[in-house]
Amino acid sequence: MSSFVGVLVSDQELQSQFTQVELRTLKSKYVSERNQLGRVTVGDLPAIFKKLKIFSELFTEDEIKGVLARSYENMDEDIDFESFLRAHLNLQAQATAKDGGSKSSSSFLKTATTTFHHAINESEKASYVAHINNCLAEDKFLGQFLPIDPSTDALFDLAKDGVLLCKLINVAVPGTIDERAINTKKVLNPWERNENHTLGLNSAKAIGCTVVNIGTQDLIEGRPHLILGLISQVIKIQLLADLNLKKTPQLVELVEDDKEVEELISLAPEKVLLKWMNFHLKKAGYEKQVTNFSSDLKDGEAYAYLLNALAPEVAGPSALAATDPTERASLVLEQAEKLDCKRYLTPKDIVEGSPNLNLAFVAQIFQHRNGLTTVDSQKMSFAEMMTDDVETSREERCFRLWINSLGVATYVNNVFEDVRNGQVLPLWVLLEVLDKVSPGSVNWKLATKPPIKMPFRKVENCNQVIQIGKDLNFSLVNVAGNDFVQGNKKLLVAFLWQLMRFNMLQLLKNLRSHSQGKEITDADILNWANNKVKKSGRTSEMESFKDKNLSSGVFFLELLSAVEPRVVNWSLVTKGETDEDKKLNATYIISVARKLGCSIFLLPEDIIEVNQKMILTLTASIMHWSLKKPEDHSQREATPATPMESENEADVVDEVSNLSVNDDDASENPSTA
Repeated sequence: MSSFVGVLVSDQELQSQFTQVELRTLKSKYVSERNQLGRVTVGDLPAIFKKLKIFSELFTEDEIKGVLARSYENMDEDIDFESFLRAHLNLQAQATAKDGGSKSSSSFLKTATTTFHHAINESEKASYVAHINNCLAEDKFLGQFLPIDPSTDALFDLAKDGVLLCKLINVAVPGTIDERAINTKKVLNPWERNENHTLGLNSAKAIGCTVVNIGTQDLIEGRPHLILGLISQVIKIQLLADLNLKKTPQLVELVEDDKEVEELISLAPEKVLLKWMNFHLKKAGYEKQVTNFSSDLKDGEAYAYLLNALAPEVAGPSALAATDPTERASLVLEQAEKLDCKRYLTPKDIVEGSPNLNLAFVAQIFQHRNGLTTVDSQKMSFAEMMTDDVETSREERCFRLWINSLGVATYVNNVFEDVRNGQVLPLWVLLEVLDKVSPGSVNWKLATKPPIKMPFRKVENCNQVIQIGKDLNFSLVNVAGNDFVQGNKKLLVAFLWQLMRFNMLQLLKNLRSHSQGKEITDADILNWANNKVKKSGRTSEMESFKDKNLSSGVFFLELLSAVEPRVVNWSLVTKGETDEDKKLNATYIISVARKLGCSIFLLPEDIIEVNQKMILTLTASIMHWSLKKPEDHSQREATPATPMESENEADVVDEVSNLSVNDDDASENPSTA
């Protein structure tokens, strides 16, 4: 395969904000200007940016100059390419505020690569505030600040300490954060506040939120559009939590045969909600098909039919008989309240077709009266057969959350189920992920974007995925592109693990400026961790990433304490001798690591059971944070810092060790495992 050279930026965080197409376009503009003038200065940027379509209709050159003047005092200052990109991002932020700020609402149904573009109206803000007031009213710490007045900025002021986001995440997905790790005082110092926000952002990623372009400083400053965008994602996850066969097996009633059960498993939660709604509407005699949570619900008829089908004792004919949409919407809300559905939206929101609030309303109806009672034993048996075992499900969750955290354009709902059903998007997303972790590796001219009608085009995409994997020294013996097209889960797991591990080792390598380009190995990570703990005066040691003694959690707490002594509260740590004590330690480890700034996606069970892959990712994440520690973590665009010479880490060797994909076959020796 012919090589394809992409645009590389030394700051990976900065590079992640752009696609390769965008980088090539901007690089071309920058180089062209530099070739003509011999240099590029701040004063040259207004004319360059004005020619870009994204800015041409929103700004005049003078307005662009005014934006730049707030960041640069000297308009004659030379600009390198990375500064050019940062100036572009800054202007893009202003464009979003200028263009998006006038819009009445935006949808959190769209899984965008950033929450930066969310612009939520006052009605949605009031809805989120009502939800928070209701869900957190009994919280021992936040209760003193509730209820929040939606007509003020009290929500943003309360969010500045980071406690609110952490608590809301735990409501959405209970147990995500060990609340012992949250700093809860009426007055927090800057360090404690930053820790809370770091814990909140990393935990948000760990439950499926997309937080690209959001930093702790944004939350500390209480930026409304970012805070509301993040809160909307958390609430959506909470409201849709039961819309899957594991939580609500009665959903099999929505389908007619085994093939449809497979499709149901792979559907995104909001699609399942629409399917559920249409199922009841059809039975109720409603002739239209609801395809969205906006325009199809504006007249309120679908709601009237739905409530009449689910709860005839409270609905009655009044809403169906009403001719005015606003009157009908008002009656629908009154009827829903009798089912204990909280009134988080108004008749006006229904009539105007607010997608966010309509989704929330339909989800509430589902939670209180789903109308599903019959369970077909044959279909249930097939659904259970299609459900992955516990360990495989945890791996799928980890890979999915990791992929979505990268900010790629395609959002993955379920890696294995989508591929098993032959869907193209998960296969396409492998190319997007490869382009993120190894910029320039994908030849987009040879790739076919979905929807793909010709089967051989799917195979071509996957063949390129396999070839890139081989170029990156992945173990892919006898693996062909067609294996991925056919949905071979075992091979996909093997590839995803190697891809995730490659990304992890590259991040470490990029921080090791003194390594002279040599690779980081699993043995280096192991030795670094043991040396770090030993230097702190502790005696624990990790023999390998499969060491069963790690299940107590004590080693990782000592490692975390070694890299940041103040972060572990030892009065909360147990000896890890009983199953309950191990669970307490494991939960605390994950929250403390995220509080420091580690982006990890493992579960407490992975530590307790000593899952070799997840143990490696945890150790590597702590190592990565430790080597980056001299940086200012509140800055999204900070540049990598050189590690302290006193680290005394193991010398970097030439060859990357190959950690076995099959844990049972892995060697006890971490350098050859």
